[in-house]
Amino acid sequence: MSGKVVMITGCTSGMGLVLAQTCAGLGAQVVMLNRPSPRADAALNGVLDAGGDAVLVPCDLSSFDSVRAAGATLRRDFGDQGCDVLCNNAGIMGVADKATEDGFDVQMQANHLSHFLLTHEVWPLLETAGAQRGEARVVNHSSGARGKPGRPLHAKYLARNGGNLGGDGWPGLAKWTRYQQSKLANLMFTYALDDRARQRPDNKVKALCAHPGPADSGLQGKTTQAGGDRWLDRFILGQALKYAQSVEDGTSGIARCCCEADVQSGAFYGPNGPHRTGPAVLLPPERNPANEALIWEESLKATGITDFFKP
Repeated sequence: MSGKVVMITGCTSGMGLVLAQTCAGLGAQVVMLNRPSPRADAALNGVLDAGGDAVLVPCDLSSFDSVRAAGATLRRDFGDQGCDVLCNNAGIMGVADKATEDGFDVQMQANHLSHFLLTHEVWPLLETAGAQRGEARVVNHSSGARGKPGRPLHAKYLARNGGNLGGDGWPGLAKWTRYQQSKLANLMFTYALDDRARQRPDNKVKALCAHPGPADSGLQGKTTQAGGDRWLDRFILGQALKYAQSVEDGTSGIARCCCEADVQSGAFYGPNGPHRTGPAVLLPPERNPANEALIWEESLKATGITDFFKP
């Protein structure tokens, strides 16, 4: 990865941090896109102390204004060299029905809508890297919680309905539905982006996706504070993590997407063994044309983007 620039969201801990350490160890310059915090500073210093080349750019995925500001900073600072990999990794899980400052469900905005906007903001840098070095990549991080292939996306979760989607009382399962919708959105966005990027002249930007399988990455830490019944939340998480892999093994899917040579655009990686564990492998496509059209149109509407490929 020497000579390449890798931008990663949500890398203060967990799989994002492992990916940042891995890419830096392979010689990439890593751009850590995190909310400003002591944890973000500590993560940056950890990569630097290990001899890596890294910078921190503030980016709060609960705010479109923050994402746009990060995009402007990235285009200013990396306009000449571009971005070889944008890894949309950050995510939150199982939180209560609350609205962001932009009016959207907090899970859907942090997990998908802000990543859609960030990809739009960074697109010129991806094209620059592709022109200079042959290709660039957008890597989205989904989850086993996306549901079975063919599950529908619902437009209400992508609209300004934050705080009005309900379900925080017993049994509190609606927060898990909102999470499922956001992680399905990650995969459908990948396919929709791949289709549209391929239509551009001389396109050299690939779109890929991975899921980690069960991994105790720390993402679950705030779930039981999300309303509903905490006993049931603990039970659900306990079942999900019963066969959890290490954070490092959970990172293998996005690491393959970011670093492996000769990956194909539109590919989806993840563990496919018992209990969705094991090494990340190439998975069968989970295409759904209706979902892919919906995610594109509703995401454009939500973010106010008129031309995705021109920030």
